[in-house]
Amino acid sequence: MVKFFVVFSLVLLVLFRIDMLEDVQRLAVEPWAGTLAWASAGLMTLWDSDVMHHGKILTSNATGFAVSIEAGCNGVEAAIILIAGMAAFPSTWKQKAIGIAIGIAAVQGVNLIRIISLYYLGNWNMRVFEFAHLYLWQALIMLDVLVVWMLWIRWVASQQPQPVKASYAA
Repeated sequence: MVKFFVVFSLVLLVLFRIDMLEDVQRLAVEPWAGTLAWASAGLMTLWDSDVMHHGKILTSNATGFAVSIEAGCNGVEAAIILIAGMAAFPSTWKQKAIGIAIGIAAVQGVNLIRIISLYYLGNWNMRVFEFAHLYLWQALIMLDVLVVWMLWIRWVASQQPQPVKASYAA
């Protein structure tokens, strides 16, 4: 248990430090925010022609309301926590890689739902938007990380060889 917490903490520290580097922000995190805005707008235009995006900003043509996908709102930090949990848990490198790939996709899928819902909440009511942005979705994203991690642990455990039960003939 101590080893888990040490590895988890070290991976968190290293990955969050890397995430904070100016070059990483400029070359990876900012473009990722733009990709999220593009994907969100692409999904929303299936039912709403009012939305447009420019860079990391989603805007309503009708109301002028806009949301900007900033650091902390792009799912990167949630993915870092998930990666740290998977890195620290005893499993094979292949299991870790599969878990991280599927886990990041799951976290980002929920994050797209988060971004889209916040866009519409902000267009409707700023007080509700602020509550959902600052409290509700923060908890839901972390819950998503926890659920994905627990499902992955269950899968890892199912991959372990099962002991052979002795069979006695009468």
